[in-house]
Amino acid sequence: MADAPPAAGPHIVVLSSLFPSSRQPGAGLFIRERMFRVGAQLPLAVVAPTPWFPLQGLLRRRRPGWRPGAPHHESQAGFDVWYPRFLSIPGALKGLDGFFMALGALPRLWRLQRAGRLDLIDAHFGYPEGYAATLLGRWLKVPVTITLRGTEARHVQDAALAPRLGLALRRASRVIAVSQSLRRVALALGVGAEKALVVGNGVDLKRFHQVDRAAARRDIGLAKGAPALVSVGGLVERKGFHRVIELLPALRQRFPGLVYLVVGGPSPEGDMGPALRRQVADLGLDDAVRFLGLLPPDRLREPLSAADVFVLATRNEGWANVFLEAMACGLPVVTTDVGGNAEVVASAELGIVVPFGDADRLRAAIEQALTVVWDAATIRQYAEANAWDRRVEELVSMFRQLCADPAAVDRGARVALR
Repeated sequence: MADAPPAAGPHIVVLSSLFPSSRQPGAGLFIRERMFRVGAQLPLAVVAPTPWFPLQGLLRRRRPGWRPGAPHHESQAGFDVWYPRFLSIPGALKGLDGFFMALGALPRLWRLQRAGRLDLIDAHFGYPEGYAATLLGRWLKVPVTITLRGTEARHVQDAALAPRLGLALRRASRVIAVSQSLRRVALALGVGAEKALVVGNGVDLKRFHQVDRAAARRDIGLAKGAPALVSVGGLVERKGFHRVIELLPALRQRFPGLVYLVVGGPSPEGDMGPALRRQVADLGLDDAVRFLGLLPPDRLREPLSAADVFVLATRNEGWANVFLEAMACGLPVVTTDVGGNAEVVASAELGIVVPFGDADRLRAAIEQALTVVWDAATIRQYAEANAWDRRVEELVSMFRQLCADPAAVDRGARVALR
């Protein structure tokens, strides 16, 4: 597709390997939700590098759905999204992913710059995207912002990746954390306090609101009066669906007829779907767990409206949009004290946060949540206070300032390799 003529205003190019496509419609929706709103005010395009290596087709025969690839280009809501390939060997040489991602994305970004459509690169995730973006920023002489979304807490523990992550964050013109916990990660890696800011995610209040509860429960097939839990996310180990399922036999002793709604499907992290179904069968819970599959965002309010409690026993998060989406539907949240979870579930009026890995505390919290009379209006008001508008204004203002300040490029480029 030929590059479109430039529009007015600083042109932002989003760089992230996790972005929805026709082949992976559920990947990176939280990035698209955020940045397409920025695109309503500033010209925006997306470059989503796709990992590739010569023999991956053979591996896909043994693992269907693994690295499904992406089309060359798509138009989404009027925005151009390109998916250039970059060399990435599964399980090996991860320290080179950032460099190869930069090489793979360079031709597209160079074309966008020649067409007047690149003034700033906005990378999502610190590594490999942030590292690749800072290389591209130096090569193309444009400012770079890096948004930290949760994987950084894990990468900082990796001896091979931590130095590259730290270098990328120090080179960037701005580091945007979606939670205070991730900002602390950046500061610990040597990022100046004045350069690291927190801009959390928001919620689409028009899309997420409670619909008729009786109708939603009827459509799902829930018995009248049956208590219901719901979780939403990729069916991967990190999200902890299995940690909730293992508690159901004990929970059902106290709450007969309890049903667990599982909303999600495969993600780029993997697919635990078959393992979860085996776990359900082994525990004799076929009548207790409903696998609703991967639902489009416009349909998520239905199971959220049908349930009594949202639960996510997650191992790691940055800032989970799904908590605010559940709250916008009036649901209390039970989750684990990892990443920014306690920053989202910020008070006892909104839900319960328990230590990760403590099954007894998690079970007790779910039991408490199912017996407490929650104020759905208060929970909804909290979601309303976290709508997207304020977040987007912060981002747009920052992008304008950086693009109006040519010295921002030099400040990032002066960080020496070490």
